[in-house]
Amino acid sequence: MSDHVSETIEIGVPPRVVYDTVTDVAGMGRWSPECTGGDVKDKAAGELRAGMRFTGHNISAKARPWSTNCTVTVADPGEKFTFLARAVGLRIAIWSYHFEPLDSGRATRVTETWTDQRGRLMHFIGPRVSGIHDRATHNRGTMKVTLQRLKETLESEHRSA
Repeated sequence: MSDHVSETIEIGVPPRVVYDTVTDVAGMGRWSPECTGGDVKDKAAGELRAGMRFTGHNISAKARPWSTNCTVTVADPGEKFTFLARAVGLRIAIWSYHFEPLDSGRATRVTETWTDQRGRLMHFIGPRVSGIHDRATHNRGTMKVTLQRLKETLESEHRSA
C-alpha cells in the first residue's frame, strides 16, 4: 500500500486565483521549500491541460538537486490540478490540488495531496538522491510550509489589488 499525505488550508481569494497560481509551475519555488520551479514543455500552448508535460526541479535541504518528468492528468480550472511525477521513466508520485469555493466563491479551501507511487527500486534510489529517508513525513512538513506561504502571498497581493 502506498503512502498518502494531505494538507489543507483556507485562503481568502477565489478558487481560480489560487488555481492559476498553483498551475504556474515555474513559480512554485516562491512557496515550496523543496521544489524550485518547473519548465513546461510546450509553453506556447497556454495554460496547463491534461496530457501536457513539465519538468519539476527540486533541491533538498542537503543541497541535493534532482528533477522529475511530470504529466498533467487533471486540469479543471478553479477545481482540481493533478500530475504524475516520474524519474528515469519510473513512477514517483501523484500530486493533486483540490480547490473548494468558500464564502460564495470569495475564498478557497485548498487541499494538497501527495500519493507515493514508488516501487521497490525507487524506494531504494530515492533517499540516496534526495537525502530524504521518510518521504511521507518530509512531504507533510513541506506541504504545510508551501500552503502557508501561498496563503500569505495571495492574501497580501489580493488585499493590495
